[in-house]
Amino acid sequence: MIDLKITQHTLAYQLFVACVLLIMPGCGPDDPGYDATGTFEAEETIISAEVAGVLKSFDIEEGQQLKAGAMLGYIDTTTLYLQRKQLLAQIQAVLSKRPDINSQLSSLREQLKAAELEQRRVSQLFEAEAATAKQLDDVNAQVAIIKGNLDAMYTHLNSTSRSLVRETAPLEAQLELLDERIRNSLILSPMNGTVLMTYARQHEMVSPGKPLYKVADLSDITLKVYITGNQLPTVKLNQEVAVLTDDGGGGYTENKGKIYWISDEAEFTPKSIQTQNERADKVYAMKVRVPNDGTYKIGMYGQINF
Repeated sequence: MIDLKITQHTLAYQLFVACVLLIMPGCGPDDPGYDATGTFEAEETIISAEVAGVLKSFDIEEGQQLKAGAMLGYIDTTTLYLQRKQLLAQIQAVLSKRPDINSQLSSLREQLKAAELEQRRVSQLFEAEAATAKQLDDVNAQVAIIKGNLDAMYTHLNSTSRSLVRETAPLEAQLELLDERIRNSLILSPMNGTVLMTYARQHEMVSPGKPLYKVADLSDITLKVYITGNQLPTVKLNQEVAVLTDDGGGGYTENKGKIYWISDEAEFTPKSIQTQNERADKVYAMKVRVPNDGTYKIGMYGQINF
């Protein structure tokens, strides 16, 4: 009878111990342990307006996937278009003053042609002793004078034309500046990524430098963790590590990551960071690049095993 009571007491105690072990945190069979922990982050880029105006179109939502070069909207360019039209009119007005060199030289060329014809005739007469040397000298002088006038007129007209073209150079530069501002009025995605936050809405007035939206490429995400000085010799760049995250069901999702940055300076342990040795005063930051299929979000906690 006594042996039966002892056996029952022993069995109850063993059951109690087993229940305690099962409910103790960190002691379940699904807990894999970890070498370091941290949070996921990504390189975030804020895209801002480059010109002033009203957002005539801006169709973008948080969480939207963007492709590099995709048009997301545009800022009103009416004023810029009118300024461009005015500059084109000014350039055309200046260039309209350029002389028509061919038409203005045509009369002198006709005179030269007639003088050279007379020169050949007198030369033939002189050879036949039917004209005097003075007559030949006079016609030669006349041809030389017309040629001189023709060259001088051509030089003057050409110089005037070049001068007028130079006058349009500042206007052309202003035109290029306006064209650049018009191009900058188009809101184009500079990269592939996910819209994290929007700061403006369609029909709002924006100015240069005003943030429009924030984007990050989440196809690869970074897990930033901290390790102690004792762990530092066990890691190296491009080393592959196991990345663990809570799967929401009491277990862990495991993926592979690669170490791509290790700090060369120690820093004081952040309050929210845990390492194997939480009593360490100083730790080293380390970044692990992890392929992301949408599972990982910025701010999520993750763990690594070397």
